[in-house]
Amino acid sequence: MNKDMFTILALTTLWTLIVAGLGAAILWQFRRRSLRITMIVAALAPMAAALAAVLQSVRAMFISEHDSWVVLWTLAFAALLGLGMSVLLGHWISTGSRDVGRRLRHLGTSYEPTAELTGAVPAELAELTDELEMTRRKLAASHERERALEASRRELVAFMSHDLRTPLAGLRAVSEGLEDGVIDDVPGALRQMRSTVDRMTGLVDDLFELSRLSAAPPPRHRSAVSLRELAEDVAGENGEHARSSGVRLAVSTPTDADRLAVQGDPDELTRAVTNLVGNAIRHTAPGGTVTLAVDREPDGRVRLAVTDGCGGIPTDDLDRVFDIGWRGDEQRTPESASPGEGARSSGGGLGLAIARGVVESHDGNIAVSNIDGGCAFQIDLPASV
Repeated sequence: MNKDMFTILALTTLWTLIVAGLGAAILWQFRRRSLRITMIVAALAPMAAALAAVLQSVRAMFISEHDSWVVLWTLAFAALLGLGMSVLLGHWISTGSRDVGRRLRHLGTSYEPTAELTGAVPAELAELTDELEMTRRKLAASHERERALEASRRELVAFMSHDLRTPLAGLRAVSEGLEDGVIDDVPGALRQMRSTVDRMTGLVDDLFELSRLSAAPPPRHRSAVSLRELAEDVAGENGEHARSSGVRLAVSTPTDADRLAVQGDPDELTRAVTNLVGNAIRHTAPGGTVTLAVDREPDGRVRLAVTDGCGGIPTDDLDRVFDIGWRGDEQRTPESASPGEGARSSGGGLGLAIARGVVESHDGNIAVSNIDGGCAFQIDLPASV
């Protein structure tokens, strides 16, 4: 009995190895074919090994003819079941694989939403498809940002060309007048040239500052900066500008002794707040009020808000306010514009873009919203540790 069992075990092992070798050879031949074929071969190979072992056992008379038919019919139905399930599973995997391939082919070339998976697919392929869809959305958002930046760049070049060409034409006219001796007020002409040069220098400085912020340079030396004191200093520096424009400039701070300190570069933060206050004064009608408020939020952040009486910003433009080169009057062309006319940003439309760059370099957030009669720019900065 032990000898018979050993013989059966040896024959079963032998035929299993033979069928396994044949199955591996078939799989190798079909390795570049459809996954469905390889799954069918993998499902039928164990059945073929069992069938060969049973037939060998019948020939060796280890199993009776009656018992062999029972085993053979059982193996036949099991093979049919394995074949059907492997075909179904292969169909699911093939469908999911084709969908993944289609999404990969369109990734980076088409940003339109793709159709959801239909039918049943394995969880791994469904998860991969979801990841590809998330990647497509990120690429689409990046593509939209790239297009917006390119549009802003072209708009900036157009307006900067105008803002530089106009004063250059004025300088040329004054210099020619001085050269021809047709200008009697020479000191006045020189003062006009000096003022024009200063304005052009400011534009160039804005461009350099924006370029520096866009290049993400190593952070400058940071120290504790009191936004309460910074707000009062900015209000004092812009007081004459506000009075000459007929605008009241107010500062609102808490009554306690909190300095409302943040960690940052005082020069950069001063420039950002000055840009906001200058824009607010310029776009507030005479008799209006510009308020510079500083307070601490419940989560510990420090918020600085500049509110004005500009009448508000169109809702469609709120998302573009901080774009490079954006100006409030979309109908105004570079040829018909005059410096500062209808602009929500100073100079060439760089003031708010610089403010955003400064705030974001300090790990803060800047936003704008419309309020009754005007708009509010809010800067949120993490508190000094």
